Amino acid sequence: MKFKAINKKTVRLLAVLVPLLLLFFYVALRSGPLASVPVTVVAVEKRAITPVLSGIGTIEARYTFRIGSVAAGRLKRLSVDVGDMVKAGQVVGEIDPVDLEEHLGAQRSAIKRAEAGVLSAEAQLRDAKAKQLFTASQEKRYGLLLQAHAVSTELVDAKHQEAEAASAAASGAQAGVNAARQGLVSVKAEYQGMVKQRHNLLLVAPTDGLVTSRDAEPGNTVLAGQTVIEMIDPKTLWVAVRFDQLQSAGLKAALPAEVRLRSQSGRSFAASVLRVEPLADRVTEEILAKVVFTVQPVPLPPVGELCEVSVQLSSLQAVPVVPNACVHRVDGQLGIWVVDGSALRFAPVRIGATDQAGNIQVLAGLQPGERVVAYSKSTLHAGSRITIIRNNGKGSLL
Repeated sequence: MKFKAINKKTVRLLAVLVPLLLLFFYVALRSGPLASVPVTVVAVEKRAITPVLSGIGTIEARYTFRIGSVAAGRLKRLSVDVGDMVKAGQVVGEIDPVDLEEHLGAQRSAIKRAEAGVLSAEAQLRDAKAKQLFTASQEKRYGLLLQAHAVSTELVDAKHQEAEAASAAASGAQAGVNAARQGLVSVKAEYQGMVKQRHNLLLVAPTDGLVTSRDAEPGNTVLAGQTVIEMIDPKTLWVAVRFDQLQSAGLKAALPAEVRLRSQSGRSFAASVLRVEPLADRVTEEILAKVVFTVQPVPLPPVGELCEVSVQLSSLQAVPVVPNACVHRVDGQLGIWVVDGSALRFAPVRIGATDQAGNIQVLAGLQPGERVVAYSKSTLHAGSRITIIRNNGKGSLL
């Protein structure tokens, strides 16, 4: 009687425990540590890819112009501001000339005096030459009279002395004219120097451009050579890009590129590599290159903006290729999870270049046709049970 009661209790207990145990194992297998991991599997393909080299660049102006005075002085006015477009030859500012205008007026008066001096010297020269001709003719006349014994020798000698004196006076007058003319040239040269000095106090735009900086204000004292206005030629914007040296094999001029601007919501612009700089950065181990836009962006991006640059390199030879999402680092080793029959193993690999679609070369460690894990819902490890997810949503358990 007592035995039957014990059996009934045992049966009732088992009736409760067995479903609980079954439920526990079901939950463990479905969502616990023993649960299979949903994965997407792809096959390794052998094909050629066109790698893309990516880097970070900075918008720069190829030509920058710094406008300033060649002489120290006080800034009198500025007629442009940051963001203004200017034309070649446009006066954008002026340094206070102080008393330079008065000096120019005095120099103009000096030129007039020098011109009057030249006229006076030329008049004296004409008078001296006339006297020279007259005394020469008198000397000749009295020489003939001496031959006819009509005059004395002393009178002929006197006429000869008068002719010599007139000739010397003419030579002196000619020297005076030359000196007056040289003096006029000197005064005019000094005047032209002052005019240039006055012109140098004007701040003139050397070319069409965009004002990017205004480094002084009216009333400030500026030094000779100090920059007052900085401007760029907006038609010469380019991108200075840095690329990793390890990935830059094949980088050369004329390769097509794409520039993604942050200031325009990631909008992309066609570009090309203008040149690869001959000097690399030995600290960051990067290659420097200049990339130019095929068509200048509108609106123009700000100088100094960071942007993303992708350069399409030449196509490579066919090798095993997988999506770059397949590559993982486990215990410091780079590799790929391979589905080998019903087992899952981690295969160390050596990778190469990557294309724009996200495919990466596997130079060693995989063979074409092998199945590898592209995506997994959670972290995999050796011995993990996986469920391969197919396109129709169904899966097979391994």
